[in-house]
Amino acid sequence: MIEDVLKDAERRMKKTLEHVKEEFASVRTGRASASLVNKIMVNYYGQHTPLVQLASIGVPEPNLLVISPYDKSILGEIEKAIQQSDLGLNPVNDGNVIRLPVPKLTEERRKELVKLVRAKAEEGRVAIRNIRRDAIEDLRAFEKEGEITKDDLHRGQEEIQKLTDRYIAETDEMLKNKERELMEV
Repeated sequence: MIEDVLKDAERRMKKTLEHVKEEFASVRTGRASASLVNKIMVNYYGQHTPLVQLASIGVPEPNLLVISPYDKSILGEIEKAIQQSDLGLNPVNDGNVIRLPVPKLTEERRKELVKLVRAKAEEGRVAIRNIRRDAIEDLRAFEKEGEITKDDLHRGQEEIQKLTDRYIAETDEMLKNKERELMEV
């Protein structure tokens, strides 16, 4: 019973950590990376489709992305989707591929991105703490129904707290690395 609650909490915390990692990957540093465009959705024959399903994305230079659509007729839609995204990048459409130059970040933009990344990390920490709260509530319900003892409840709470501390520490480490990456000139 306690093991089930712990396994579920750990599974949910892992998922939260993966989500934070994906969020961090979508925040651009001064370098081009295919993950920058992972979340861009393109209007493809009336359906919102992820860009990565419609085109191959290459990084020929550290500050350039090249997007080669499998279907050339959607170049305009891809260009529009990139312009409407929050990337702040200007696509160059040559009729065959879209070149996406990634300019060096200004000091001001770096600081904005650090704030954004900190906010995303805090959302992750809050989600992890909410998972802890839910797990402890489950344990208390089991104790109230007489399915586990007070000692089991106490032990379970300690285990959940250790799990929470570990995942929050991992989130903080990821944040530290991303901040370092963003502030690097």
